[in-house]
Amino acid sequence: MPPVAYLFLANLQLRLMSDTAKQQIQALVDRVTVGLNTKNADLFLEVIHPDMAWPWPPTPADHDPARWEFVLGRFNKERWRQNFQAIFDNYDLIHNHRDTVKIEVSAEEDAALAVLDIDSLWRDRETNQEIHWKGRICNIYTRMTTGEWKLIFQTGPLDYGCQG
Repeated sequence: MPPVAYLFLANLQLRLMSDTAKQQIQALVDRVTVGLNTKNADLFLEVIHPDMAWPWPPTPADHDPARWEFVLGRFNKERWRQNFQAIFDNYDLIHNHRDTVKIEVSAEEDAALAVLDIDSLWRDRETNQEIHWKGRICNIYTRMTTGEWKLIFQTGPLDYGCQG
């Protein structure tokens, strides 16, 4: 086989592998969306890596990580389920728009990121108080030794239109 043909086939194989990984990441993104839309925390808690820790910016304008806070601490499935279940039990989901902007997979196919623009609005059934998750998030995924992808980090929603 001529060297050029070999390089073409090798490049094609890498692209196909990368496309499969991107599809797997998009499926995880979609699973979280369905979990929120159906108020089923287990659908998205299953995709979280056991070592995940999730800092959250106080507002979408707080790009400086020095201002971020921990709301839930390190991943604890039962504690996180209770937190999300409290939201699901007391708030109506007014809308949940989640658009994938980009999925990038490492050359080694052991890490990936998904950038999403989200706009999720929850309203308390009794007080009408709102929880509004709006902005751009970045999900970081790692491939486990089993081949399964897990979400290991996510930024809270940030508004990049507010930067100078």
